[in-house]
Amino acid sequence: MDIIKVKANSRTAAVAGAIAGVIREHKHAEVQAIGAGAVNQSVKAIVLAKSYLAEEGIHICCIPEFVDVEIDGKVRTAIKLVVEPR
Repeated sequence: MDIIKVKANSRTAAVAGAIAGVIREHKHAEVQAIGAGAVNQSVKAIVLAKSYLAEEGIHICCIPEFVDVEIDGKVRTAIKLVVEPR
């Protein structure tokens, strides 16, 4: 399963649809964001995905974590939001 990577300019509805689709298929999704704008878009997308999935009787929770990722040879700290059914 791939990590859903979110940027500050990512479309919230598109990310929410991706999260909901991955939850439906795999019962587990990971969203990764670096920077305040990207984290903001990620959280808004999770809220929207929650409403999409609630209509189908799937209730989710989100577990935030710090992760180190390497980008262009440099280590950066990212936020990983693990989304799972409750």
